[in-house]
Amino acid sequence: MAEALMISKADITKFTALDGNIDPDKFVQWVKVAQDIHIQTFLGTDLFNKIKADIVATTLTGAYQTLVETYVKPTLIHFAMCEFLPFMAYSLTNKGVFKKTAENSESVQKNEVDYLVEKEKVIANHYAQRMIDYINYNISSFPEYTTNTNNDMNPLNNNDFLWKIAKK
Repeated sequence: MAEALMISKADITKFTALDGNIDPDKFVQWVKVAQDIHIQTFLGTDLFNKIKADIVATTLTGAYQTLVETYVKPTLIHFAMCEFLPFMAYSLTNKGVFKKTAENSESVQKNEVDYLVEKEKVIANHYAQRMIDYINYNISSFPEYTTNTNNDMNPLNNNDFLWKIAKK
């Protein structure tokens, strides 16, 4: 199956502080990571795969399209930023790991990056809670939400989500 990403570069630069000049190749893998780790955790494997298949087939409609456009995208945008920010200043090449700097700028300290990551997590978790609420209020529209078996990931429910947030 072709890999479907649920957000675009335009979504990220429009709804975050990320500069529009960022090379998408520096960021796209973090979208995939955030999608696989965070979004799949909230949707469960079956609903996650259904949405990805619909995106690839360009058949995303109805409640699924509302879920993605209104709830998944904002959640994913901010979780992708959480994953990207710690690596943003670094380049990994065949000659080693390098920290990039600009002539007219100053590198930030780790605690400043950690602060930005934490702020993005707060935003992402807000949207994730709204996403879970939307699914639960419209559960009959998403039969895949409850059909996970065997090695599938079961979605976090409201109680799991609240426990996860409190633990952080």
